[in-house]
Amino acid sequence: MRIVPISAFNDNYIWLIAPDHTAQALTQHAQGVLIVDPGDAAPVLAELRRHHLTPLGVLITHHHYDHTGGIKPLLEAYDFPVYGPARCNTPAISHPVREGDILSLGAGIQLRVLETPGHTHDHVVYHGGDALFCGDTLFAGGCGRLTEGSAAELYASLQRIAHLPDDTRIYCAHEYTLANLRFAIQVEPDNQALRGRLHRTRRQREEGRCTLPSTLGEEKLTNPFLRCHLPAVHAAAEAYAGRALDSPESVFAVIRYWKDRA
Repeated sequence: MRIVPISAFNDNYIWLIAPDHTAQALTQHAQGVLIVDPGDAAPVLAELRRHHLTPLGVLITHHHYDHTGGIKPLLEAYDFPVYGPARCNTPAISHPVREGDILSLGAGIQLRVLETPGHTHDHVVYHGGDALFCGDTLFAGGCGRLTEGSAAELYASLQRIAHLPDDTRIYCAHEYTLANLRFAIQVEPDNQALRGRLHRTRRQREEGRCTLPSTLGEEKLTNPFLRCHLPAVHAAAEAYAGRALDSPESVFAVIRYWKDRA
């Protein structure tokens, strides 16, 4: 797969996935791409027309408008299947997906569906090869807000993701990396891997570059929401909360609360 970001709104990324047989799709006028979370149709249509591409399908992670708002205009221009959570209330979804489903999307692309509630009740992610399309569940350096689900749900969802291989590339849906790492350094000021990542990310953003994808291994070293089992993060959460915390899950809940108010 070749995976390319399209910027949308202020900080969204819509991902284009070019299957193996169109690996040079965005430079050699090949056809056929998958589209992940098209919240805005305009930049997607522009990219498709510029490179003479056609959608093989759309993948939706959850129902929020900045992930689904572009589906209807895209369907008016092209005919393609729309895959999305069975619990999602987006009417354009033609192929509902559930935990454990394997999507065979042509040219050897297979993606497995994992249900990851927490940010929303209906959230799913798609994992295949070394790529994870994780919407708003896991961010580079952070995780999604609790807009519908509970801290316990989101913590469990992130733990499921943490068991994927460390070389898994993280394709999340927002350019939040710098803000997330600025918060993370408050939690772990002595984390040298985090300090180095923050420095690199500042440089990337100053140069106007996308900070994604990261890898799951990098997230485990620098993302406090995947490090709640470690003493330094536990101690920081207790200091912020002003009370003892008895589990990584309770640490996660405090860190998420802290981030919301940072």
